[in-house]
Amino acid sequence: MANDDDSKVFIGKKRSMNYVMAAMVVLNEKPVRLLARGRSISRAVDVAEIVINNFIKGSTYGEIIIDTETFTNDDGTSSNVSSIDIEILPPEKK
Repeated sequence: MANDDDSKVFIGKKRSMNYVMAAMVVLNEKPVRLLARGRSISRAVDVAEIVINNFIKGSTYGEIIIDTETFTNDDGTSSNVSSIDIEILPPEKK
């Protein structure tokens, strides 16, 4: 994707509905990508399911990328953190 930072929603610790609303704003114009790491992954899946099943009928999943990122800690050791990138495609225009 070429510099589509405005189509990404970064999932964190806020309530799921905050991210649902942010995703719906983007999804009205173009596909949206939900990005999450670690413990926020389950919230990202919840947000995707809520958007697709309850709010924007006809929207579908696009590409889903599951990955592990390695971070170097302050003490020099490294830690692995899981991440997910869920693409949601808007309904097709008729």
